[in-house]
Amino acid sequence: MVIGMPSATARPRRARRTRRTPREDPVRNELVSRSLESAQQCLLNQDYGTAFVHYLLVLNLAPVLKEFARESFRFTLFKWAEELDSLGRIQDLFDCYEQALELFPNDEVILNSMGEHLFKMGFRDEAAGHFHKALKLKPDFTEAKENFYRVANWLVERWHFLMLNDSRRNQKYQQAIRKAVESGCSTVLDIGTGTGILGMCAKKAGADKVYACELSKTMYELACEVVAANGMNGSIKILHMKSLEMEIPKDIPERVSLVVTETVDAGLFGEGIIESLIHAWNHLLLPPQNPEELSSSPALTGRVIPAGATVFGMAVECQEIRRHHRVCVPTVGGLSLSSVGNLHSPVSCKRDADDSMEPYTTERLSRLPGGYTPLTATFRALDINFNSVQELEGLCSQEPMRFNLPVVQAGVLDALAMWFQLHLDEEISLSTGPQEDTCWEQAIYPVQSHSDICVNPGDELIVEVSCEDAYLRVHSVAVVRDGSILISLDDTGEGPASSSTSNPTPEAELCSALACLQTNQGRSPETCILECSEIALLNNVHYHESFRRALDKLLTALRPQHIPQGDNSERSNGPADQEGSAGEPLYVLDVSEGFSVLALVAAQHGSVKAYSSVEKEQHQAVLALLARANGVQAEAVEFWLCRADDSDVTTVLQRPSTEKLWSAIVLDCVETCGLIRQKLMDRAALARCLLEANGRIFPQRIVMYGQLVDSDTLLLESAVQGCEPTLGFNIAPFINQFTVPVHVFLDLSTLQCKHLSNPAELFVFDLMNSTANYTDRDVRVQSTSSGRVTAIPFWYEVHLDEEISINTFSEDSHWKQAAVVLQQPLEVNAGDTVRLHVQLHNSSLSITACKEEPAACSVPNSLPRAGASY
Repeated sequence: MVIGMPSATARPRRARRTRRTPREDPVRNELVSRSLESAQQCLLNQDYGTAFVHYLLVLNLAPVLKEFARESFRFTLFKWAEELDSLGRIQDLFDCYEQALELFPNDEVILNSMGEHLFKMGFRDEAAGHFHKALKLKPDFTEAKENFYRVANWLVERWHFLMLNDSRRNQKYQQAIRKAVESGCSTVLDIGTGTGILGMCAKKAGADKVYACELSKTMYELACEVVAANGMNGSIKILHMKSLEMEIPKDIPERVSLVVTETVDAGLFGEGIIESLIHAWNHLLLPPQNPEELSSSPALTGRVIPAGATVFGMAVECQEIRRHHRVCVPTVGGLSLSSVGNLHSPVSCKRDADDSMEPYTTERLSRLPGGYTPLTATFRALDINFNSVQELEGLCSQEPMRFNLPVVQAGVLDALAMWFQLHLDEEISLSTGPQEDTCWEQAIYPVQSHSDICVNPGDELIVEVSCEDAYLRVHSVAVVRDGSILISLDDTGEGPASSSTSNPTPEAELCSALACLQTNQGRSPETCILECSEIALLNNVHYHESFRRALDKLLTALRPQHIPQGDNSERSNGPADQEGSAGEPLYVLDVSEGFSVLALVAAQHGSVKAYSSVEKEQHQAVLALLARANGVQAEAVEFWLCRADDSDVTTVLQRPSTEKLWSAIVLDCVETCGLIRQKLMDRAALARCLLEANGRIFPQRIVMYGQLVDSDTLLLESAVQGCEPTLGFNIAPFINQFTVPVHVFLDLSTLQCKHLSNPAELFVFDLMNSTANYTDRDVRVQSTSSGRVTAIPFWYEVHLDEEISINTFSEDSHWKQAAVVLQQPLEVNAGDTVRLHVQLHNSSLSITACKEEPAACSVPNSLPRAGASY
């Protein structure tokens, strides 16, 4: 565009009058000045509520002061919000944030903070919106990015990526839907639409009308975006609601001829497919086709995809399942466990299980460390026809079915593994079996027992299968040997109502025997539920023995300085001498997360006063029982109840008597999922100030190791892969917004991958020496093989002292590993050097990777903040 000179003959335009400067308002200025002074004085007095009101007045009257007062206003808001939160005034808290955002609608820090409160209160969708807006305003805002990663795991679960990457599953669903539409099913309802892919398949196949519903707000909005991007915005109606709430004609104008859904989990019924299909048949679907009227028009009848399912199962031996669901060791850290009764995981579907118990857990059997051994042949447990409303309605009320399974392999009975074959129609099916390459895991029903239950070929396992509460419930009832009951596993004491004809014992005799049988396992009335990770921790012998040795070394070394001068009494050498010296006791604090026996391990050492942070009353009762049974005096252990928020490290670590100092503080540094705990270095800094001379933090140092790997598995579980559209639909760009660049709860020992380097030291956290710490580090790793660097798995060597350490990547570790997944894989040849930049900032750890030659860096890949929930 050419800009010319103004014409000399052009008539001059009328000049715009200069806007008059607003007149000063002395009264307003005085009010602003006084209110600002009052706000600052209230801050000094820690009267945050009054200070907040004054700041609101100032900034509404004098918006020109916004930038000047922004930092002080943020600080006041956050401190006042903390008070409101502690008082339970949640509505007032959010009102304050709304007022703050009216003044600062584009303040990424306030948006992020409000998102954190929303997430804490369970409003995950709303929290994600605030985090996302904060990132749009400031893409490099680390805290908002990590919060978004955290909430993304809740809103878009990782199995969505696996399912969309499962081309075999996608193609079979597409084929079954196309067949149904071409046979006359012209109106379709997609229940639990997710990304909208099944509804789009129906529309692409030629369906006249397609409806879809989705309960998750995030997935609903995502489906709307996907459908619009694929040119179907006006032809697929998506509703943000549960199908159980849908009505005709309020939500959809008519009954549909086809329902498509994939609301099935590893246990088939866990996502509510039974309830939703019963409602659909009664209220949303045309009636099913009458087999006696095959000539009737398909357009006047209804059907469901999938048409039905067959459930299969087998009994297995699996050490990995065993160590996560029942205590397998007699002692931990020198403490005998014989007195504490039944400790088991919160997974049980027996009739006496309470509502807090889950009926099953899930595992991918093919990837479990140590593998598994089938103890029985595969048995067919259940058939269900989703096109029969009578069968669906009768499923939950029918009597439990019992099976006699011949044992074919000697071993320890650890669990029943269940899976299913999904019949999409009469010809097309999908299997979720352990040998299949599928996006589904298997349902695991662990055996909860005090000791190993050994079975041999020729034995029979009696198994009960029911669908109580529309959940698939399966458990072992008894083991039969030579026609007699060997072991009863039914805690109710009730025998099965019927048995398989393969059982040589007459039915009445078997029922009577089971009903009257008293097991000789010495079942204790004491029963305590621990999380699976806590059970695995108790089974980690090396962990507790390492802590016992390290604590003994330290306490023995410190004891002389606690004996008054002139006291010639001998030092205590162990738990047998609880009296020890007459001097000042040694104070030990264990602030481990969850259930921990380390305080008792320390208290076994004479003249020690140990404090435990275990909070649950049931867990405290178990520890008290354990202490009595092992000769630990009651006054030697005290439960350190932390009633403050977890983020308040001062309250967690403070002493009951401020003039005393801790001899040892045990910090729980690594989350079970494989990440360093949030605010670890802050806690360590405070702990150092509370130690007596020569006292120690356990662990004193943590070394992080990592390795370059080429793993398609990690890519498939982290994002939708490939440039080609999924079944021809553009989905990847939308769902990949929720990609999280770290994979947690990883079993590195069974990960399908190619190792491209040797392990390398990536970072060091020194908890005892602050001067030894750094904020960033460059690590050069030489590739040992050619391939694509797709991820960097990492783990830790936890050094309790200079000689004793624990590795989080070991066979008996209760920790899992984690991995950074690169957004852009790096192509390397053997001998190439990859530079990893590891950075720690505000409790956040990030890793970026690039090849040194040529220096073509990948897109930065960050780890979420240590301690983030996934």
